[in-house]
Amino acid sequence: MNKTIQYLLLVPAVLLLAACGSKSELNTKVSNTTGWNYYDEATTNFQAQEGVGNLTAPGMVPIQGGTFTLGEKDEFLTAPRNNPTRTITVNSFYMDKYEITNLNWNEYLNWLETVFGTVAPQLVDRARPNEKVWREDLAYNDPYERNYFTHPAFSFYPIVGVSWEQAMDYCQWRTDRVNEKALIDAGVIALPPFQELAPTESEEAKTAWETEEGYTMVADTIKSPEDPEKTVIQYRVPYEWIRDKFVFNTEKYLNDKNYNPLSGKRPKYDPAGNIRKATRADGLFITSYRLPTEAEWEFAAFAPVAGEDGLTVEGKIYPWSGYYPRDAAPGAIAQMQANFIRGRGDMMGVSGALNDGYAITAPVDAFAPNDFGLYNMAGNVNEWVLDVYRETSFADVTEYNSFRGNIYTKPMKDENGNYVIDSIGCIKVEYTAADDRRNVKDGDVASLIHTDYPLDTTGVKNAKVDPTDILAPSISKNSRVYKGGSWNDRIYWLNPSSRRYLDQNKCSNTIGFRCAMSTLGDQIPSVSAKK
Repeated sequence: MNKTIQYLLLVPAVLLLAACGSKSELNTKVSNTTGWNYYDEATTNFQAQEGVGNLTAPGMVPIQGGTFTLGEKDEFLTAPRNNPTRTITVNSFYMDKYEITNLNWNEYLNWLETVFGTVAPQLVDRARPNEKVWREDLAYNDPYERNYFTHPAFSFYPIVGVSWEQAMDYCQWRTDRVNEKALIDAGVIALPPFQELAPTESEEAKTAWETEEGYTMVADTIKSPEDPEKTVIQYRVPYEWIRDKFVFNTEKYLNDKNYNPLSGKRPKYDPAGNIRKATRADGLFITSYRLPTEAEWEFAAFAPVAGEDGLTVEGKIYPWSGYYPRDAAPGAIAQMQANFIRGRGDMMGVSGALNDGYAITAPVDAFAPNDFGLYNMAGNVNEWVLDVYRETSFADVTEYNSFRGNIYTKPMKDENGNYVIDSIGCIKVEYTAADDRRNVKDGDVASLIHTDYPLDTTGVKNAKVDPTDILAPSISKNSRVYKGGSWNDRIYWLNPSSRRYLDQNKCSNTIGFRCAMSTLGDQIPSVSAKK
């Protein structure tokens, strides 16, 4: 028989075997439980997405999780015993390579100013860092107060003066901007019409906009730019339109049927051929930026990467290799490996032989990264983490993805069943008292003691603690953990297992943050320890 004919006869048989074999495999072509084909327009045209998994977001480092020993790594006689050692497991996650910078924050403020500056300036003011954190009565820090957040000389220095709440707002904004760009790049939605935010004096433009959008423009009487003696009418889009329709929010896009910006070039279609929104199954969305949990942060800081023998280094005290704050590598001997204060008045060493080289904060890429490739996980600035502080959390949290601070929320709807949009353009959430789990299993006596006593203690009776101890902060479900040590901390606080707390609405010139992100599905591939 002709070899060509033999081949042609063989091909259908091979394809048939392959097709039959594929039905017994886990795949996105044929159901392994019903045998029905996916993507079949003659049936329900069920679309099973393939290869949709973890998306590495901009600026982040993938970190493979695992088991490690969390908690104190050295003996300090005066240290609080609030983090004893125990073994836990952390799932894989992503972490920012660098601390969030002033430039990053100014990008955020610029977006808020562009979108809300005219119609709701209070929303912009709410996001501004507190410049007064640099004030000290017996120090000349005026140049920092005036310049630190805005001058280009400090662009790549870490943002400080922001509260835990402001950091969480930034995480939400960053999530929405990254997801919005992904949909724009995919052609699913169009670029927001920023030009429509500019005021206009044109009656024709006003009428056309109102006819298309269904909102009424706001009329402002202003002085004429050409003749200050005269006034003109200027029209601008209303705040409600910006909040409800202009601002892209991930959950609003996915859930709100009344918000459907499907003006892109390549929209998605449902099985019936109707235009639909993109879904998480399309693989375009990142999960969400957030603050790292305390367990994730400590794991990332110590970077317990196994060597060739499958074992990790035990007893590390700091994020870098070795046990000392000074570098022992050739060419860098005796140089500090982080930005911190060595002792009273010693911020950076002596003139002509500076060691860490910075009196206050340092650029976020200063000093060598740890074995995960993360910079400044010790020193420079402390960093907010997600957890609510309790001295006894070690005895309460689980052995897997340890965390205290859960609040189980649900989207808020009005009486008509429509989602309620908050002031910044996101879907509002609500929760019951039973869904607030910040105080669950709280056996920490310190969090139950009232310490907010006035300086004048006349009439204070039956006090459980010294009422004159004004340095004893109260612990509540709004007390948030921060870690890492800063430019103004002694070496003890650079141990990643050390932990402190501050109310979530307060800030400091020693506290910044970086973002984290959860993974989906399989664990992140392993990384090799830095040599």
